[in-house]
Amino acid sequence: MCLRTWILGLVLGCSALPVIAAEPMVLKFSHVVAPNTPKGLGAEKFAELAAQYTAGAVRVEVYPNSSLYKDKEEMEALQLGAVEFIAPSLAKFGPLGVRAFEVFDLPYIFDSAEALHKVTRGPLGQEMLALLEPRGIKGLAFWDNGFKSFSANRPIRRPEDLRGLSMRIQSSKVLDAQMRALGASPRVTAFSEVYQALAAHVVDGTENPHSNFYTQRMNEVQSHMTLTNHGYLGYAVITNAKFWNGLPGSIRAALERAMRDATEYTNTIARAENEKALEAVRSAGTTEIHEPTEEERIAFKRALLPVHKAMAGWIGEGLIEDIYDETGFDPDALE
Repeated sequence: MCLRTWILGLVLGCSALPVIAAEPMVLKFSHVVAPNTPKGLGAEKFAELAAQYTAGAVRVEVYPNSSLYKDKEEMEALQLGAVEFIAPSLAKFGPLGVRAFEVFDLPYIFDSAEALHKVTRGPLGQEMLALLEPRGIKGLAFWDNGFKSFSANRPIRRPEDLRGLSMRIQSSKVLDAQMRALGASPRVTAFSEVYQALAAHVVDGTENPHSNFYTQRMNEVQSHMTLTNHGYLGYAVITNAKFWNGLPGSIRAALERAMRDATEYTNTIARAENEKALEAVRSAGTTEIHEPTEEERIAFKRALLPVHKAMAGWIGEGLIEDIYDETGFDPDALE
């Protein structure tokens, strides 16, 4: 009896098939953040549920903290079939040629998690995931991390306080334009190298959700952080389309169920994990945290909203307008 037949019978609970000792199908899930971040916890939850829902026929091995591939390497590894699952930040799809995903990098395009989820949990989000298929990639889900804060080694009260600083970004035309709109110099740096770059003063500051900031110990090398919530950092969980389509139907259905439940878990805990990380930064006492006044927040929005129009030709004006319509966002409200 072939392994595939045995697995199928096991998943369907077919008692007619004899019990045969067999090794589980081992699948690799690589990511670049710490295990105790929303993405890290989500990957572990997916691994747990995949084993449960396939009755042990599948074992997902999770490799955190760039232990298998760095963020510059993992996309190619997925396309070559060297790893089955990754969850890159949405900015990573721009360099792949799918510019639409850089819409998530636009500053202040989402005023709340509720507005964001109208896109990521709705038909527009599914249409965006489908754009990956011509690249041989199957998009499975959107996972939240959270909204970003600016950090540096000097106080950040107003947009002009970032002028002249070298700021770490992911590779993204939108994030490049965002930093330039503030008078800062963007510097693309791999996530696994950010701590050392900050410690060595290769870059002066960065932007992160609090869970990434704390778990990567950036609070040790950044004396100031301002809770701007200016941008969103999220991920798309993806797999190799050829691999995915070649799975037995029952296994694929079980993994889809595991991904749905892991996604709900991840997006539920994301806000709490970021709040917990922020309190840990406060307790560490190494980083002064500033909560912007309403006047300061409006100043940041006015400085950054022009990036939407500047990047419309790159991302697609129609997509940006679709998100405005879906979320009720009015970019002219501050003018």
